[in-house]
Amino acid sequence: MARDPVCGMEVREDVPHRSEYEGRTYYFCCRGCKVEFDRDPRRYAESGDPDAGESRH
Repeated sequence: MARDPVCGMEVREDVPHRSEYEGRTYYFCCRGCKVEFDRDPRRYAESGDPDAGESRH
């Protein structure tokens, strides 16, 4: 499971809402969270939680 970096919800990695940023994949619970992330990805990628939304395969 991954964590949506916008709302903090746990989401499966097969969700349709995802974005790439600086070589990492971020997963979202809904389109709204993806749109919010895409507006300012640095804000959410640097949220202080190193595992937020990140898949560690």
